[in-house]
Amino acid sequence: MKQLSIALFAFILFTSCGSIKKTETAINQGSYDQAINISVEELVDGKNSKRNQEYIPLLEQAYKKAVAQDQVALKRWQLDPNPSVLESIYECYLRMDRRQNKIRPLLPLKLQKENREASFTFQDYNAKIIDSRTTLSDYLLSTSTAMLATANTLESRNVYDDLKYLDKINPNFKDTRVLLQKALEKGTHYILVDLDNQSEKVLPKRLEEELLKFSTYGINVPWTQFHNKKIYSLVYDYDLNIIIDGIFISPEQVAQKELIKEKQIKDGFIYEYDSNNNVKKDSLGNDIKTDKLVTIKANVIQNTQLKEANISAVVQLTDNRTLQIGDRFPVSSNYVFSYIYGAVYGDKRALDDSYLETINPQAVIFPSNEQMIYDTGEDLKTKIKQILNNLNYQ
Repeated sequence: MKQLSIALFAFILFTSCGSIKKTETAINQGSYDQAINISVEELVDGKNSKRNQEYIPLLEQAYKKAVAQDQVALKRWQLDPNPSVLESIYECYLRMDRRQNKIRPLLPLKLQKENREASFTFQDYNAKIIDSRTTLSDYLLSTSTAMLATANTLESRNVYDDLKYLDKINPNFKDTRVLLQKALEKGTHYILVDLDNQSEKVLPKRLEEELLKFSTYGINVPWTQFHNKKIYSLVYDYDLNIIIDGIFISPEQVAQKELIKEKQIKDGFIYEYDSNNNVKKDSLGNDIKTDKLVTIKANVIQNTQLKEANISAVVQLTDNRTLQIGDRFPVSSNYVFSYIYGAVYGDKRALDDSYLETINPQAVIFPSNEQMIYDTGEDLKTKIKQILNNLNYQ
């Protein structure tokens, strides 16, 4: 028990020393907030603990250097007439406020060896945070409004990102939400989807609905909306045509084959005899016996019902701005119905259990042509989804 306590103490000491070293290294590298985070995390667990005393002067040092560093940066940005620094100024005030709020709950922190409390200079940044946020918000709103007037699709997405940031730091500021919606609409590609069956075979109505029901595809294409019904107030960037150019259904078939299975199994035992026809004995005087093996056999009449369907299609994307076909992807899907039934004659023990499970007692009704086409279409839908997720919309 004593050895365990010594080992535990050694582990805690080693961990503590390693963490102190990391804190010192962070300060030396200018990563003051990292040093603050490490120190605060240790002191939260025991600010009066003797082993945590070393973190207090490190925290004191890191905080002073971090504030001084931010103050130098602030003075430089405040002299810069470029409005792009407005975000940096606002974020800097936020950072300084959060930093001191992280330390404040720990106070007072007493340095026992020096018999004093650690010194931290705090300021009220609330007014400066609000002023810098308002200035930044006005700038972002005015520049976004101006840019949206002439922005193309990709530029509108950049404006949208700026407005999302604005709405995050200053929710519902003036016309932000209205402009957000406008940027979203201008930055989105609208694609009208059409299904064209050129196969000369009837496509099941429910499959046609499924192929055009893009809400069920789970497509992960940002800034893209697929419509299967035209909204006349929208200008569609692309037409997406799913062209079914071939549907094949094989005849219903039943293939029969006969299989013979053999296996050796144990069927009792026989005694071993010596040359004098006496039963042999082992070293303990027991009769020596060996397994009696017999060969068993089973005949299997196996019938396999088969029916196959294939759908070939083309996914075609047309750019309505240039009226040019941009991409054309051939796609094909297969579905095979297979069912095994039959009978076993002879000793069933000759067959493995897993094999017996595949032998059904009687045939089933073949699926209809419509069902076969529908089942094939499910795989087709998956392949179309893969194509749409990889399309490059400009």
